Amino acid sequence: MNTASDEPGEIAVAASEAKAERELGSRAPEFIKTRKALHLSWQVGVFVAGLAVVAVGVVLLPLPGPGWLVIFAGLALWATEFVWAQLVLRWTKRKVTEAAQRALDPRVRRRNVVLTTVGVTIVAVLAGVYVWRFGAAMPWNIEE
Repeated sequence: MNTASDEPGEIAVAASEAKAERELGSRAPEFIKTRKALHLSWQVGVFVAGLAVVAVGVVLLPLPGPGWLVIFAGLALWATEFVWAQLVLRWTKRKVTEAAQRALDPRVRRRNVVLTTVGVTIVAVLAGVYVWRFGAAMPWNIEE
């Protein structure tokens, strides 16, 4: 009996669901997982490397640079070995996907465009009033 569907999208959906629900746990090679001491040192190395990447990401947060991207890269590094990091990464991916879907909603996009237009208009009017009142002088050079 053939249970396959004639719908072309169902196979792709099933494959992506299977990939998304991969088993939790270590992704270390088998020869490392079979030796307890080697596996423990592997986990320590992965943790230290992930911690270094996350620390660099935290330093980059207030500085110009891709801070959050580096933090998520460190989390992805941890997720190669630790179940807790895999769960956090799954949760983060799900929330980012939901936020992206909400942002693509036409009503939300329309609201965001209106709010951005109003904000830019207010800033432009305030800048125009400032230039009209004080000229092109910087605030710290105004003598009044």
